[in-house]
Amino acid sequence: MSHTPHELAEEFPQHAEKIHALKITDAHFAKLMDAYHEVNRAVHRAETGVDPVDDLTEQRMRKERMVLKDQVAAILAKG
Repeated sequence: MSHTPHELAEEFPQHAEKIHALKITDAHFAKLMDAYHEVNRAVHRAETGVDPVDDLTEQRMRKERMVLKDQVAAILAKG
């Protein structure tokens, strides 16, 4: 495990401009991004021991992050 935060711009570098534009123009996308960043920070803090959590909680947060990332990816794939 790398303990590196999974920032959306790094996850989807080919869509950096589109992410920025959607963040400004699409309220739903902006809300998804905010939720993703919040859970991503929580996962990173748990992984690095800053905010230790039990394994079940960390798994739940990782799954939540994955669902949000999949939703962002679906929006980005729409063209």
